[in-house]
Amino acid sequence: MADATHEVFNQPAPLAGYNLFEGNRALRDALKFNAPALDTGPLAALGATLGTADMQAHARLANVHPPQLRSHDRFGRRTDTVEFHPSYHALMAAATGAGLHGTPWGEGAQAANPHVLRAAGFMLFTELEPSILCPVSMTYAVTPALRRNAAIYADWGPKLASRAYDPALKLWKDKPGLTMGMGMTEKQGGSDVRANTTAAAEQGTDGWGRRFGITGHKWFMSAPMCDAFLVLAQSGAGLSCFFLPRVLPDGSVNAIRIQRLKDKLGNKANASSEVEFDNATAWLVGEEGRGVPQILEMGTMTRLDCALGTSGLMRQALAIALDHTAQRQAFGKPLLEQPLMRNVLADLALESEASTALAIRLARAFDDGADAHEAAIARLLTPVAKFWICKRGSHFAEEAMECLGGNGYVEEGGEGIMARIYREMPVNSIWEGAGNIMALDLLRALRKADAGAALAKELAPAKGAHPALDRLVAALPAQVEQLATEVEARRLAQDVALAVQAALLYQGAPAAVFAAFCDSRLAGWMPNAPLGGAWGPVFGTLGAHTDFDAIIARAMPR
Repeated sequence: MADATHEVFNQPAPLAGYNLFEGNRALRDALKFNAPALDTGPLAALGATLGTADMQAHARLANVHPPQLRSHDRFGRRTDTVEFHPSYHALMAAATGAGLHGTPWGEGAQAANPHVLRAAGFMLFTELEPSILCPVSMTYAVTPALRRNAAIYADWGPKLASRAYDPALKLWKDKPGLTMGMGMTEKQGGSDVRANTTAAAEQGTDGWGRRFGITGHKWFMSAPMCDAFLVLAQSGAGLSCFFLPRVLPDGSVNAIRIQRLKDKLGNKANASSEVEFDNATAWLVGEEGRGVPQILEMGTMTRLDCALGTSGLMRQALAIALDHTAQRQAFGKPLLEQPLMRNVLADLALESEASTALAIRLARAFDDGADAHEAAIARLLTPVAKFWICKRGSHFAEEAMECLGGNGYVEEGGEGIMARIYREMPVNSIWEGAGNIMALDLLRALRKADAGAALAKELAPAKGAHPALDRLVAALPAQVEQLATEVEARRLAQDVALAVQAALLYQGAPAAVFAAFCDSRLAGWMPNAPLGGAWGPVFGTLGAHTDFDAIIARAMPR
């Protein structure tokens, strides 16, 4: 018998069956500004795939059926394996098939702006499912470092850049594609990796170079099912970097003992673990005793991905909020037409576009690393983008969720994506160096002689475009000169981020977006005072003169 008690109406249809790339004008314009020669055909194809209901179902299933540790078999023998839902593997195959782990190192490396191409794809995939991208990001970051051991790189490099995905626990030469992770963090040290106690004892030399036995632990080793890891351990010369495969050249399984999987707030589809190394076999990578600088180089690349990932999550939250409010009726008209809701949505759209502009600009610096200015910008903007974009993410997700009301707070159906986004947001701010680490890293970057000049050159094109931006830019040199105190480092990171975002929007976004960004974020800026003026502590405080129609129309996903 049909349910006669009520008729379901005024419930928006889920946002599905659309092209994530074609509907993202902010990303398309950022690409046009930073990489005008880029072939965006692959991104359009990826955007179409990622917007399908089938792929959204894979994302949901990979999160509601999280990975499970299988430490022993039924007979009591250690297996140290992680079991995943088939949807996880479908997502991994799609991500590696799109080259999100290795475009700059393999197929596509000779194309125009391979890092920008890969960055845009990474952002699009984050909109679908971010947590499976952890091993993808680590594979991207460790590949250049692995070149410091030419023998290992000759064997592993081509397969790390391969677009084939094979999750089986097999010898590297028997697999069409490989992934890698990193193991740095220990219980007693956290971000202070120099406090690591894991020990490396030299065993001899073979075809892969100097071989060591690694004994110790890692408190956070994400994606333990990867084929190999770069880990830090103390050797005779100090903290060094080692290549540690799961399956050794003779086909035996290495002594990596997975103690447990972390039960995290979000990032559910990804397995993060605690592990013990019981005289596990590893090979030295790079110069002995120089492990920390190598890790910092890899960290720069994963920090880029934190900024890209949060920007992608912002875009997805905004797209859902816009699509929902366009369909949902309240007080006689669509929510999207209600004045206060329009203010909130336009403010969110400004934040999303500014984050996209900054993240893609940073990716461009990785493409032009041989250029002195671009190298300085990469060093300068990596901590800035990671700090500011990721700090804004959680607040952004909460406000976007509120646009859906109670529907946004549930785990069920299309609206459940918003709850997943909200849980995911803090991870990018914490991983690869939390806010204080990023602010201090900015201070180190600014102590380089060319950093101040690089920042000035980056901001110069927007000189005279808006009085509030001019005031902020004029005050930055004095802030940079007062680097003796660390207590204001976060404020400096914020101010640099806002200035660079504004300059980028001036060059790559419509006038309405640039004006509203400066009027809200910068109009109340004064040296040594809290950021205020027209910008309130919550989203939705834009002035009445804002061109809401232009900003909202530009941000609509379909």
